[in-house]
Amino acid sequence: MSAPTPRRVGFLGPFGTFTDQAARTQHDLAAMELVPFRTVPDVLDAVEAGEIDLGFVPIENSIEGTVNLTQDALVFDHDLYIQREVVLDIKHFLLALPGTKIADVAEVHSMPVATAQCHAFLRKELPKAEIRAVTSTAEAARRIAEDKLSGVAAIAPESAAAMYGLDVIARDIADHDNNQTRFVLVGKDTVPAPTGHDRTALVVFQRADEPGSLISILQEFAARRINIDNLQSRPTKNTGLGDYCFVIYADGHVADELMADALRELHAKQGGVKFFGSFPAAGQAVHNAREHADARWRDADDWVLYLRSRITR
Repeated sequence: MSAPTPRRVGFLGPFGTFTDQAARTQHDLAAMELVPFRTVPDVLDAVEAGEIDLGFVPIENSIEGTVNLTQDALVFDHDLYIQREVVLDIKHFLLALPGTKIADVAEVHSMPVATAQCHAFLRKELPKAEIRAVTSTAEAARRIAEDKLSGVAAIAPESAAAMYGLDVIARDIADHDNNQTRFVLVGKDTVPAPTGHDRTALVVFQRADEPGSLISILQEFAARRINIDNLQSRPTKNTGLGDYCFVIYADGHVADELMADALRELHAKQGGVKFFGSFPAAGQAVHNAREHADARWRDADDWVLYLRSRITR
């Protein structure tokens, strides 16, 4: 019997966030009930508790890098699998109550990742404004509108202006063009089937912190022609300074012969390996040398099996 279709998807709310926008670019998710949560940990907790079927959260930005709150939660706090990734172009706007001018702004509210992406604009245009952190961009807009906060602006999506009755007082304020955020859909228990254009996410804990320990991890991928497109070290949080694990995103799926073999070797040789997803990659699929390497690996495996079959019993 096929599994029932998920019906409820939690996301970093309130309505009007970039996370909300990204979820609505996916036709299947937009057709489900979208449930806003106050924080990323709240979303992930609800998925693990079974209160919602899936969670949708930001994990990486092209300007600021990894959203460590999300990634660390997936690595250390939850047993969830990434189901897919979605990349959204990000445009930041400065929103305020109708009639507000930039010269009137004494405070700017937004989530820290968003204010960091607009650092140069804030230093140039609002050098004396106090920056206050809130849980999401749309939450900043909602608070200004509902509490009628004069002299306060929000860094938020343009759609939040119409949603909460605010004016756009500055447009496209991010420090760099081509600002994009990667979001991930997470769920329990299941790994999506391979598509031929996939990524695998895992964290490797070293058996010992010694010279060559990172190379020994990377060699498992290099020897199998598996491309690593993102590698980060993170403190393990179990001990003091100096104890790190490695978070790896690599091209391929656990169903691939070579990826499975690399994971097997890492599991046998390293202190620990946590797998948290093989999932369809965002973007257009390109030619992948791994497909040919997989075929060669299978041929080599068949050859070894043939040789073993010749052993005298």
